[in-house]
Amino acid sequence: MNTDNANQEPELIDLYQKPEKIYTRSFSGHFRTLRLAGGTFLFLLFFGTCWINLNGRQAVFFDLPARQFHIFGTTYWPQDFILLSWLLIICAFGLFALTVFAGRIWCGYTCPQSVFTWVFMWAERITEGERNRRMKMDKEPMSLGKFLRKSAKHTLWLSIAFATALTFVGYFIPIRQLVLDIAALDVAPWGIFWLGFFTLATYGNAGYLREQVCIHMCPYARFQSVMFDNDTLVVAYDKHRGEQRGPRKKSADHKTMGLGDCVDCSVCVQVCPTGIDIRDGLQYQCIGCAACIDACDTIMDKMGYDKGLIRYTTDNELAGQKTRWLRPRLIGYGSALFIMICLFIFSVSHRMPLELEVLRDRNVLFRVINDDQVENIYTLKVANKDQQPHLIRIRVAGIENLKIAGRTAIVAEPGSVQQEIIRVIAPLIDGAPSTRPVRFSISSSQPGLEAITAESRFMMPGPERKP
Repeated sequence: MNTDNANQEPELIDLYQKPEKIYTRSFSGHFRTLRLAGGTFLFLLFFGTCWINLNGRQAVFFDLPARQFHIFGTTYWPQDFILLSWLLIICAFGLFALTVFAGRIWCGYTCPQSVFTWVFMWAERITEGERNRRMKMDKEPMSLGKFLRKSAKHTLWLSIAFATALTFVGYFIPIRQLVLDIAALDVAPWGIFWLGFFTLATYGNAGYLREQVCIHMCPYARFQSVMFDNDTLVVAYDKHRGEQRGPRKKSADHKTMGLGDCVDCSVCVQVCPTGIDIRDGLQYQCIGCAACIDACDTIMDKMGYDKGLIRYTTDNELAGQKTRWLRPRLIGYGSALFIMICLFIFSVSHRMPLELEVLRDRNVLFRVINDDQVENIYTLKVANKDQQPHLIRIRVAGIENLKIAGRTAIVAEPGSVQQEIIRVIAPLIDGAPSTRPVRFSISSSQPGLEAITAESRFMMPGPERKP
């Protein structure tokens, strides 16, 4: 047991205390550039996709009233929600595998909360100035200059939040029409509600709550520790190299002074979006954004020391042991992820645009015609999930000389469920059972589509009920 830690007085923390405001300073570095590139790609994906049109229709459009979800030329129906379940499970396993391998790298680079928080911090910096200027201004009484800077910041925040809300709602309400409706001040009540809701949610989460969402609201931060092991890649401070920390001149030989490479400048703390000191060890508040790595590398460069005092590494590497990149847990998650991705691709590629449901008429079980034939009535529901009409041919089999009385071909309009009442006639056979299985099938004139079948029962008088 570490005697220093054992002798320390426990720190009492009031769970209801007001969190201290975090003033981050600007910095540069490789990981910041990587995060900017990733954030730019995600923003282009989010803000740009809803403006893409395909075959005269918004390429990605979730039409909730019609219960149809159009994604790049394919229409999904509520019956396809199993695919959404698969997709969510794949995302979950992908996140688990990524966490086992590289910790909370998802949080630092791609989580919407983090991405928007970085954008809002940028807006704060360009309107109110750098870290020291903001700290000083917040302590000053209100003045015209302070009012204008604060107003500019909140205006920019609200503009970003509204653009985000408009884009999100635009995936559920055609965005071009939505923009025209906003310009004409003629937005439907639900549209106004969701625009206001998502504007305030973005404004509040990225502008005020920020790290509080990551620390207190996000469940991922709470269970991530069970996925970590000594080979997980995390942001860590190399104590063996950095301690004893302390200030010194660049020209000084710090080793003869008994100092490590850490100059105790606290820049790594000043750039952290959650306000932690990574030198205190791995903490659940760390989102793995590597801002402290970039800041520390900059200081190391200025001092003429090797980079990497704070770096992505593993506990085993810090302890001088070999890191095992491939380990059973990671292989397990990776294998499960690969299998599920293959099954998902197979399911999507073999998804049929037509569906068939057969319902028997339960009011009249059967009707005897001309003493030698039996008639059953069925309702066929043909769903055409495609975006083009299909000429559907209907067949029935299962009993010798079974036939359909009436038309055997219908046109299924795109994006519709068509009901067709079918009269099926079979010869009356002495001694035949009162119920026999029959099989309905529909096939499209479009080549490449397999026939779809549905089972039902054909009722007729049994031996004891034969007229």
